[in-house]
Amino acid sequence: MHAVILAGGRGVRLRPYTTAFPKPLVPIGDEMAILEVVMRQLQGYGFTEVTIAIGHLGQLIRAYCGDGSQWGLRITYWNEDEPLGTMGPIVANLDQCPEHFLVMNGDVLTDLDYGALLRGHIESGAPITVSTYDRTVKIDFGVLEVGGEHNDRIVAFTEKPTEYFSVSMGIYGLSRSTLEHYPAGQALGFDELVLDLLKTDEQPRVDRFDGYWLDIGRPDDYDQANDEWPEWRDRLLPWS
Repeated sequence: MHAVILAGGRGVRLRPYTTAFPKPLVPIGDEMAILEVVMRQLQGYGFTEVTIAIGHLGQLIRAYCGDGSQWGLRITYWNEDEPLGTMGPIVANLDQCPEHFLVMNGDVLTDLDYGALLRGHIESGAPITVSTYDRTVKIDFGVLEVGGEHNDRIVAFTEKPTEYFSVSMGIYGLSRSTLEHYPAGQALGFDELVLDLLKTDEQPRVDRFDGYWLDIGRPDDYDQANDEWPEWRDRLLPWS
């Protein structure tokens, strides 16, 4: 099985940690980089081929990961000279991708079974499978619904409501044929791809997940990852 890891971002929201390191290389629990956790997981779930799309400070990722042999993987690299969004780097190198493969952000900690996700995607025949997580958002204010003839009357009121959303985990099962009609070299976001698919009969598939998931995008996320690492390490890396 083949995985593509998106690691070309500048990690602006995680500064100052990303001033000297690309975000996937920031250490977790003073033990290993986020990217190493992901590599060990991919190998454990049966992946043999990994491609890393690199950009900002990409030479450090090359130096850290090398050819992947230390994890029993074969790693290749795509250089992203300019930001192309989530799907743009894949479109630019589509001829190097198998028909079905995993795509994921390089800053995610989760105990999701990546192999099961990809196998489920292949069996489904869907153009893309999006791993989703249920998020609860508590609103700290009373929410007004405004209407009336002149849109200047309160027609409903909810005190500090709680909203529930299914959000993307930044992990996808993808098929090469889904991207074949997009031109190489142009930016293409995950959002654009999904909106394009919704205009057709090829609806994206979701794979709901209720285990551990942390998107390390901000300093408080990084602090949480380090605080929770001792508790979750063995579950994230049951092979070591």
